[in-house]
Amino acid sequence: MNYTYILRCSDGTLYTGWTNNLKKRLKSHNEKTGAKYTRGRTPVRLVYYEEYDTKEEAMRREFAIKRLTRAQKMTLIEGFDQCRLNDFG
Repeated sequence: MNYTYILRCSDGTLYTGWTNNLKKRLKSHNEKTGAKYTRGRTPVRLVYYEEYDTKEEAMRREFAIKRLTRAQKMTLIEGFDQCRLNDFG
């Protein structure tokens, strides 16, 4: 499974990425070995994700989400079933 995800950083900013192992990637972000952007903004918290069959689909969606405004990203997050996050917390 491949995932496109949004993290809320400790400074309130949002980070969007994709991975094929969401638990491992979240852990690496919080251990400051993930993306350069999140290293100085830990801890980060998973607030949204989508599942895809292929890496290409996840990457396309990541690109599309990154082009959204913050308000549009917040709308995605607010409409997301937060109970689903328990699988990766």
